[in-house]
Amino acid sequence: MLSQLPAILTNPPRRRLGHQALILNRDGAVLLVGTAYRSGLTLPGGSAEANELPHLAARRHTETETGLVLPLRHILATDYVDAQTLPEGINFVYWGGTLTSAQETTVARHRPPATITAVHWLHPAQLADAMPPDQHRRTTHALTALTRGIHLPFLLRGIPAE
Repeated sequence: MLSQLPAILTNPPRRRLGHQALILNRDGAVLLVGTAYRSGLTLPGGSAEANELPHLAARRHTETETGLVLPLRHILATDYVDAQTLPEGINFVYWGGTLTSAQETTVARHRPPATITAVHWLHPAQLADAMPPDQHRRTTHALTALTRGIHLPFLLRGIPAE
């Protein structure tokens, strides 16, 4: 029996957890969003709320921003970001799939909230000019993992997420 809990358990560090989705269209272009609070384009996604399952946070943000409800069960990349203007964080990039024509129509017809200022499809060669450098590097690594067939299942207490 523990008489005292370690400090890491009684006062855990504050850390952001970001969840993004890499989504392609049938032409191989990447789905990106622009936001009112960040310059440049980024993959759809955002932070998880307290006690929100990570893959469901990615799905919630992706649906809000694009209208798509996707099973985000595989991780293509993880990216640690040290504290700068925000607390340190870890970002996960989930594979959202290659969309069908009906899903592409859903994106085109969706009306996102005012915080989403743009929705674009860009080919990988165009990403460097449109994204902040850290976002571009993260996306490039996720695309490389996808091309190589490398991904990790997202597990919930050792069981693949549904």
